[in-house]
Amino acid sequence: MSITPTGQDEFTARAGQDRPELRKILQEMVDSGLVGVQLRVRDERGEWVAGAGASELGGAEEPPADGHVRIGSNTKTFTATVVLQLVAEGKIGLDTPVDDYLPEFGMDRRITVRMLLQHTSGVFNFTGEYFEDGTFVPGIPATPAGKEWVDNRFHSYRPQELVRLALSKPARFEPGTDWSYSNTNYVLARLLIEKVTGRPVAEEMQRLILGPLGLTGTVQPTTEQDIPAPYAHAYYRYEEDGRTRTVDVTRHNPSWISSGGDMISTTRDLQTFITALVGGRLLPAELLAEMFTPESKVGYGLGVFVQPTPTGGTVITHNGGMAGHAALMYSTPDGGTTLTAALNYVDDAAMSMAAAFQQATQRLVAEVFGGGQADAADPADPAR
Repeated sequence: MSITPTGQDEFTARAGQDRPELRKILQEMVDSGLVGVQLRVRDERGEWVAGAGASELGGAEEPPADGHVRIGSNTKTFTATVVLQLVAEGKIGLDTPVDDYLPEFGMDRRITVRMLLQHTSGVFNFTGEYFEDGTFVPGIPATPAGKEWVDNRFHSYRPQELVRLALSKPARFEPGTDWSYSNTNYVLARLLIEKVTGRPVAEEMQRLILGPLGLTGTVQPTTEQDIPAPYAHAYYRYEEDGRTRTVDVTRHNPSWISSGGDMISTTRDLQTFITALVGGRLLPAELLAEMFTPESKVGYGLGVFVQPTPTGGTVITHNGGMAGHAALMYSTPDGGTTLTAALNYVDDAAMSMAAAFQQATQRLVAEVFGGGQADAADPADPAR
């Protein structure tokens, strides 16, 4: 599977290859309340890159060409790939109890590595749990916490601290009996990587993915607050003393989400990564097949959603929202068509942009993968 060299890029559509139907959707996304959006599509018509909206709230300049963005839960796909690469190296057993590797947490021995990657462990989500009856059980002060998250956004958390908080709460279900999205699973995956290799997860990410693919725009921070330039700005809105306040949260300490969603990337690097992944450049065929085998409830494989398209096809995908930044990543299983995007917006405790985010995602997927049919599946999942 060929991959476009990292240095090849353009932010304006090539002559004769404009996509007015996609430009219309981008503008509608901005009109719905998103501050800005960058989109990159590659298919049989070639590669098309465009943007809409603004880099800064109230500004006139479009988001930067291939700007850096906090990719939220797309981090999980990178993390799952590293775990599976270590499975291929014989360092991790996919169906081995996590307790064998991380005995210090005293975890239920029925929880396997596979269950972490597939969100079937039942472990409490340390950023808070939403239940079917509408109730919410808080965890740490994450983005649903409003002003408390804003005031706390430069605090440093250790991954072990997040895991211990989660394990102090009742499990959501018996291991392997259901599915529920939990950021805790991927913090455990991070600690698992570090335990079996003896190296920080960022070093393993560099060794196994970022270096081999030349992903120079992708970063895995720990407590570092900055995002590399260029970037569009992220915002958060909250209530204080009866007034609405909006703050720039582009800089913050991402240790509150850890490997549940801490990575930074670009639309070009995401495209390169997903193309390499589906093309078999990162995993042997048998493990790629395991990764792309979905569970039955929502179609989640190992670190990816496996979703149907309106025309009967399939896309491999993961999306993520991260405190005013969001990223989309989609590919057909053969890598022939890809869509990656970066969004900047005003986040808040009520997730008031969630509906616009989901509707825009559906429309983009329908246009690129489904011939414009509007009933595309919506696998959007902000890193909460």
